[in-house]
Amino acid sequence: MMRLATMLYSLIGTTLAGSAVVVALVIGQDTLIPILWAAAIGFAVALPVSYVVAKMLYALK
Repeated sequence: MMRLATMLYSLIGTTLAGSAVVVALVIGQDTLIPILWAAAIGFAVALPVSYVVAKMLYALK
């Protein structure tokens, strides 16, 4: 299951980080530090999300 979660993390992490950066830019945070924080938060949130998605996919078997 961890192998699937790792593959999902590569997709979910970039998606959530990119979305968080877009949100940061839309609300007017256009300097380096807020953009890096938004990307880091997106990647951190993707860890449990990818684990839950992998667990749900394995439950479908």
